Amino acid sequence: MTEITLLDGSIGQELVRRADVMNQRLWSTRVLIDHPEMVARLHAEYYAAGATIATTNSYALHHSRLAPLGMERELPTLIDSALRQAEIARAQYPGRRIAGSLGPLLASYRPDLDPDPAVAAPRFRDMAQALAPRTDLLLIETVSSLREAEGALQGTSGLDRPVWIAFTVTDTEGTCLRSGEPLAAIAPLLAEHAPQAVLINCSPPEVIPAALDILAPMGLPFGAYANGFTRISEAFLKDAPTVADLERRSDLDADSYATMAMTWLDHGATILGGCCEVGPAHIAELARRLRAAGHTIT
Repeated sequence: MTEITLLDGSIGQELVRRADVMNQRLWSTRVLIDHPEMVARLHAEYYAAGATIATTNSYALHHSRLAPLGMERELPTLIDSALRQAEIARAQYPGRRIAGSLGPLLASYRPDLDPDPAVAAPRFRDMAQALAPRTDLLLIETVSSLREAEGALQGTSGLDRPVWIAFTVTDTEGTCLRSGEPLAAIAPLLAEHAPQAVLINCSPPEVIPAALDILAPMGLPFGAYANGFTRISEAFLKDAPTVADLERRSDLDADSYATMAMTWLDHGATILGGCCEVGPAHIAELARRLRAAGHTIT
């Protein structure tokens, strides 16, 4: 049948839920500081579930996110710890890969805060240079505007690591970025910067098929990893939110998520996984379905 790359599921959201630290600004960085062994254990759970790539717990590790909290000097130590936890897990599963996660510089789903690409690119580059030597690929996540994509792609170029970029689309349909710009408008950026894969992430699973149909003609391997939120709330889109402002869906168990994700293969997807509120059980069921359908997980 088809070779499918199976990503892991939620890292940050799963960690804060397990550690019960939802209502604070550090998000999963707090878990990395207080309970690093929990991070390694979660990576190992995803590998055991069938994922072939572990995504580092570095999504929120940027100078621009830590500086307002007076923690920017701790960034090198935190990056090292995030990488080390993924490496500890991979040692138990030889041959698996590690993706270095690069999240938005300031806030998720906030295209109004995206810096000019000339400002953003060196900031992304600092992070990419720290991650690249100890990862197999760089994963730019939750890109909500063309401006953000430009800065991130400029900043991650030329580092001798494959670059994958994942865009987030609106909660109501899959044809527009959260900025309101058409998803189809990413095509020139992809042609110019030549990432190795393009994905849709942190969007409702119901809108993924429409987005995949837009990605399909762009000539790159593509896929998706959806979230399990009811919606991105207005409260979360204000300054200094916490994930306590987001609500987890009650209707997205492992079976229902896998059922929807398997349909993405019909749209040409060859990379699948999960984002916020999609855990190891979801990935295990998706792996089971893929194997049962005759696909090879790579």
